[in-house]
Amino acid sequence: MQGVDTILNVLGSVCLLLWGVRMVRTGLTRAFGATLRRAIGACSRNRFSAFAGGMVLTGILQSSTATALLLASFAGRGLISLSIGLAVMLGANVGTTLTAQILSFPLGWISPLMIAVGVIAFLSNSSDRARHLGRVAIGLGLMLLSLHLLEAAALPLRNAPAFVAVLAGLQDEYVMAVLVAAAATWFIHSSLSTVLLVMSFAASGIIDPKLGMAMVIGANIGGAIAPYFDQAATDTEARRLPLGNLVTRVLVGVALLPFLGQFHQWLMMLDPAPGRLLVNFHTAFSVVAAIVFLPLIDPVATLCRRLVPDRPQTDDPGKPRNLDPNVLDTPAEALACALRETLNLGDKVADMLRQTMDVFEKNDARAMKSIEAADDAVDSLYEAIKLYLIQTSRTELGEEDGRRYVEILTFVTNLEHAGDIIDKNLMELAAKKIKNRYSFSAEGTAELRAFHARVLDNLRLAMNVFTTRDITLARRLVAEKAAIREAEAHAADSHYARLREGRPESIETSSIHMDVIRDLKRINGHFTTVAYPILEAAGELAETRLKTTDQPLVRNPLGS
Repeated sequence: MQGVDTILNVLGSVCLLLWGVRMVRTGLTRAFGATLRRAIGACSRNRFSAFAGGMVLTGILQSSTATALLLASFAGRGLISLSIGLAVMLGANVGTTLTAQILSFPLGWISPLMIAVGVIAFLSNSSDRARHLGRVAIGLGLMLLSLHLLEAAALPLRNAPAFVAVLAGLQDEYVMAVLVAAAATWFIHSSLSTVLLVMSFAASGIIDPKLGMAMVIGANIGGAIAPYFDQAATDTEARRLPLGNLVTRVLVGVALLPFLGQFHQWLMMLDPAPGRLLVNFHTAFSVVAAIVFLPLIDPVATLCRRLVPDRPQTDDPGKPRNLDPNVLDTPAEALACALRETLNLGDKVADMLRQTMDVFEKNDARAMKSIEAADDAVDSLYEAIKLYLIQTSRTELGEEDGRRYVEILTFVTNLEHAGDIIDKNLMELAAKKIKNRYSFSAEGTAELRAFHARVLDNLRLAMNVFTTRDITLARRLVAEKAAIREAEAHAADSHYARLREGRPESIETSSIHMDVIRDLKRINGHFTTVAYPILEAAGELAETRLKTTDQPLVRNPLGS
């Protein structure tokens, strides 16, 4: 049982360390995500400012993996060149070592202070930014606490026969040690956590410093593997940057591995403590990589373009263009991405609706096929936006973000329903008209054209209401719903008048004509729903549409 307790204590300490790192990263990205992204753009003027910017950014975020994913997103959207992105990553790799340097000193007394300050800040503030900074303080405190617990939990491993046997097998197998550490780092997505774990083992005398240095090399390589595989399904440009980072780390690791003995002697002169020696080697690894590859970022970028060539251009209308997975930890930015994609979806529904009249007026079968394909794209975009919003909601949403989340999800659902009505209902009516070679009367065609144009205008108005949340526009959109009801009644009266006159065109297309009007009205109703949450939040909605009356209620003579 003692061995089980030791394993559980080590596992719990490592998990606490990972959670602390995650709290710091998510707290900072939620509090300053947009600012940090603007800072990257400001630092990308040349390779040296980019290197400095990456070092500062990752020193704040405490995760070179997070920086790599962020830069890959920028590269995929053409916001940063590959060469400059590689320079930022070289700085990011140095920046992540600064946190390891700080945490390698005995700062156990700060841990309870940071946790206490963070909890108080989180519970006593209603401001989102203050609560996120409280989360950062809690995360730092948990990281320091986890290192203290890890050091104590790892002491029994020094005399554990199985663990000693495993380490003995790795003692002179530095290549195997690199591979094991790289795999572990890829699995937990945090080179900082792996380095701190190895540092704790070395400080407890469990592993030899040279073996620890090999594992630090593996941690640096594993830290570059994670973002590369995370971007495997993304655009070509987004994949090249983490590949370049992986190439530089592998080349430096392979170059340093045969000289661990010499590095050990040099670092012993700087600080002989085993834990501090490994942290210093971790820093030296990234500094050497920066010195060697900062002048060579253009050749490395060329190599990455050859290893990951451009894909053939395929224009998939159902592929989302604005859903950035790297900003999911920042709800405000993620919701802005979802909003932009929803507008893209709205444009596709508008195109479908616009082509509808061509189908009815010109009996255009090719337009019917185009609308069917467009509806498939709308369905794909709807699913992508919905899943993206669900991922966003897994983080803590503030009151305003929560309200916007519901508005986007509701509007995108209504747009998808409108697309289904166009494809499944209106196109079925159009197919019936084409098959039977029916023709609307001139007056009926003019009524449908005017009714359709009004609904199309209301879609544009609904998208403006959705974007701006303007109360005046929202009131106008709701008023249009009542006007559409009146227009429907007027169109019905006119149609029935033509039937009474006995017009052959009106008689044979009567059901189609009225169903088209009703379906367009249903579509308009889906567009109008976007205004109600905005008006309700502003107190602009009445509780009921029923008129007030002073007349007493008449009892049902047949019931009680």
